[in-house]
Amino acid sequence: MPPPRFKLSTVIILFVFLVVLTSLVITNLLVANSNSDSIEAQLEEKAATISRVVAESQVVRNGLQDGEMEEAIQDYADTIQQAADVLFIVVLDMDGIRKSHPDPEQIGAPFVGGDEQPALQGESYISQSEGTLGQSARAFTPVFNSANTQVGAVSVGISLQEVESSIEQNRNKIFMGSLIGLLVGVMGAFWLARYIKKNLFGLEPYAIARIHEERNQMLHSVYEGIIAIDKEAKIVLVNKSARHMFQKAGLMGQEPIGMHLNDFLPGARTDSLLMDKQPILDEEQEFNGISIISNQVPLVVDGQVIGAIATFRDKTEVKELAEQLTGVKMYAETLRAQSHEFMNQLHVLLGMIKMEEYDQVARFIAELAEHQVYEVGNVARHIKDPVFAGFIVGKISYAREAHVNLRVSCETAIPKPADSTVTHELITILGNVIDNAIDNIMASGQPQITAAFSYIDDLLTMTVTDNGSGIPENLLETVFEKGVSSKQGAHRGFGLYLAKNSTDKLHGSIEVASTVGIGTAFTIIIPFEAGSDDDD
Repeated sequence: MPPPRFKLSTVIILFVFLVVLTSLVITNLLVANSNSDSIEAQLEEKAATISRVVAESQVVRNGLQDGEMEEAIQDYADTIQQAADVLFIVVLDMDGIRKSHPDPEQIGAPFVGGDEQPALQGESYISQSEGTLGQSARAFTPVFNSANTQVGAVSVGISLQEVESSIEQNRNKIFMGSLIGLLVGVMGAFWLARYIKKNLFGLEPYAIARIHEERNQMLHSVYEGIIAIDKEAKIVLVNKSARHMFQKAGLMGQEPIGMHLNDFLPGARTDSLLMDKQPILDEEQEFNGISIISNQVPLVVDGQVIGAIATFRDKTEVKELAEQLTGVKMYAETLRAQSHEFMNQLHVLLGMIKMEEYDQVARFIAELAEHQVYEVGNVARHIKDPVFAGFIVGKISYAREAHVNLRVSCETAIPKPADSTVTHELITILGNVIDNAIDNIMASGQPQITAAFSYIDDLLTMTVTDNGSGIPENLLETVFEKGVSSKQGAHRGFGLYLAKNSTDKLHGSIEVASTVGIGTAFTIIIPFEAGSDDDD
């Protein structure tokens, strides 16, 4: 069972919440303890300051030395106590007897708490003890007369409950601040999650990871080589097919990721691709003897080029595919021509039968049979490969449909090849040459094509001659190049190019001789290994 997947917003909010909460808790503890100590120290310092002020008062000094002025101490202490907002101000004589107290009835009674003795011995200090008014923090200051003789002491008390109350108020403020900070952090995390998810097109992290993995699998599974570059033409991706192709060409000496495309593949024309924003399609390139057809397409987002994708295909494989498709097309054309010719013959027979010209029907059928025996029988008798023989018969029918007389002659028997793929190459070669001849003599008064075959010393020689208009002398040297043709129009100049490629593939030769106004002759010589007559 896969683990539960949380949404991006949930993960971010929980993470930020925990981080902020942890930070605020630690800060709260540190600040609260520090503030508690600070508040307690401030209140104690306040009590000590008040006790010093009272101890320096002349009213207190005189009252402790003169019994007649003793009552003024209580009035003075009450006034200071109310103004300073402290729990009590008690003035003691040297015997520890109170001369002032918030409760007048306590005046004249001994001081309660037991912590006054050091003050009566001349020390200033702060202590905590419980007296008649409860627990309090007490600041003691001795009182000296003008002769610097101690005559008493002053005790100023601050309620410990008041100290705790101040500390609690401070903690509550810190807590409220922390709570507000936590809420702000959660709101910020929620906004951040929405912002990130919007930039990720609403996708969750696991969905992005899945898309990334699927993209990698698709890129590495396709048969074409693929290279992706960024806007600075640095390579960011090379799939398995591209690596295999470039390794075959000897270009994988180092890791291509991060390299400039022109450094890895010289002549890739990357600069113009990224600047012009125009794709470069079906460009032929050669890398260390390996011919490659490349397509380079820029990646444009919001009018800005962010990179490009380049795909590569081995030209040899493309050529083989084209040749196979050409052979299939020729098969189809042959079958169509034979079917069309057969339908015409049936229509002739049907017309004769309807007119009851039975003698003519008999003679027509006899002529067809004789023609079939001569034409088909001659080809089948000399050409032992049934596929190649069928192709020749089909071409004869196709030529007849085009009102061209195609004659086939065989000086020797032509055996079946040991390798069946040779047959497909021969069909590509001969089919394109014959089609070129038919196209060349269509306007001739008596169009005539001769195809002669001979097999001697493991060499197959095929000669195709016509009485057409011929090939201009300026095209004889380039007639086998792609796109070169004496005819006008699109999609021309490919037939002889494919014938030449198939001839080279079989390690043979093809030559052309032509005279304008007289005709053209193609001579093809192919190394040919005969197979067994029993081969299927």
